[in-house]
Amino acid sequence: MERNTFIRARQLDKSSKLAIDPYAENFDMSQARPISRSVRLNGFATCLRLERVYWDILERIAVANHCTVNALLSYVDREVHLRYGGVKNFSGLVRVVCVTHLLGRDRSGSVTVDGCAAPINRI
Repeated sequence: MERNTFIRARQLDKSSKLAIDPYAENFDMSQARPISRSVRLNGFATCLRLERVYWDILERIAVANHCTVNALLSYVDREVHLRYGGVKNFSGLVRVVCVTHLLGRDRSGSVTVDGCAAPINRI
């Protein structure tokens, strides 16, 4: 079935219109530009490279939780180690956390850890 979906997607040509345009009105291509930032995850300095849109989402989540982006990322890092023994692609995990937040799946409650109220059971 996956192959059929791929074939149908390839059949769209330049004259075809998508029912739902994936580009929002006034789409800002600069949101896709990757930005590297130095962050401290539980006391350890590292560099994290994410597209600008994800840094903006992280800032919103941090503001909503009355903490810094570093505290939020430290929470995510600590929880993924405690719950799952770590993750190979931390940047990918952060992107999924951001998308999950936007989809509204992280509304089940919060816990305060190191001054950062963060969603529980959703990482």
